[in-house]
Amino acid sequence: MRAEDLDAVAALEAAAQSFPWRRAHFADSLAAGHWAWVLRQQGELLGFVVLMGVLEEMHLLNIAIAPGHQGRGFGAWLLRHVLRWSVVQGMAYMYLEVRPSNSRALALYRHFGFREVGRRKAYYPSATGREDALLLCRSLEGIPL
Repeated sequence: MRAEDLDAVAALEAAAQSFPWRRAHFADSLAAGHWAWVLRQQGELLGFVVLMGVLEEMHLLNIAIAPGHQGRGFGAWLLRHVLRWSVVQGMAYMYLEVRPSNSRALALYRHFGFREVGRRKAYYPSATGREDALLLCRSLEGIPL
């Protein structure tokens, strides 16, 4: 992900999320040196991912697939890519937060071996106030390269 991708990334995020990150969040992530990729097919932006490394932990900050391309394996492809890349970077664990109501994302993360290790109360904004976040983690041991 580069600065010239930010308008398209923010537009995809707004289409995919009820409470999206703003363009400035993505710009701040790039400025902070977070790792970020876009997934394109024939020039079309299909998805993106943003990661932050802390010591031996990789934190998946944001991942999204364009609504018209969801359910076609692109999210799994991106997640597999960042799991492998995290191993190459010497990370031992990957953490992420997810809404309990996001059943599709939970199914994907569980398929990839993520387990619930905590809950952050009232973490996300929601249409009815606030929603908890599930804190998920998986060891990166055994991830094939």
